[in-house]
Amino acid sequence: MESEKEHLSLNRFVEAKIVPDVINQKPKYVAEIRYNNSVVNMGNQLTPTKVKDPPTYLNWPTEENALYTLCLTDPDAPSRANPKYREWHHWLVVNIPGTNIAEGYTLSEYVGAGPPQGTGLHRYVYLIYKQPDMLSFDEKKLTNSSGDHRGNFKIANFAKKYNYSHPHAGNYFEAKWDEYVPKLYEQLAGEA
Repeated sequence: MESEKEHLSLNRFVEAKIVPDVINQKPKYVAEIRYNNSVVNMGNQLTPTKVKDPPTYLNWPTEENALYTLCLTDPDAPSRANPKYREWHHWLVVNIPGTNIAEGYTLSEYVGAGPPQGTGLHRYVYLIYKQPDMLSFDEKKLTNSSGDHRGNFKIANFAKKYNYSHPHAGNYFEAKWDEYVPKLYEQLAGEA
């Protein structure tokens, strides 16, 4: 049973319009996510520089022998006012035993936040789904040296395709352009 504090935190998914822009129902639990000393806290602002590498800590309530899918997605690409690439997914790992992401199968390698200059704050949404079982996936495996095949992804459609129920856990942060973003664009162009 979620605590009152967690319930109020999860309402941020509705207030920030992640429900309905990304998902139809808020997650059941808040996922704990940290990038070194920076904590993801239901819409707080983090810079692209701080989130350029994968989180150093990720945790959510798990069930024994259950497998999970983790997704990081940006519904505001290229901007919240003009989200023509909604959603641009930044990370997708499947068949995760418990919270052991390293033992899961990475479909899309981690790419940090990269909002274009002048587009304001973007929402970066972490969602964790409990899988019905060990699954085989037919999506193309994506590296972090290209931005191809990441735009117009819909985590809700992915969840439906693989018979996931509602999001198990989630959290999100917001970010806007900083001086790291051009380096990320070079990496995605295969120049890094």
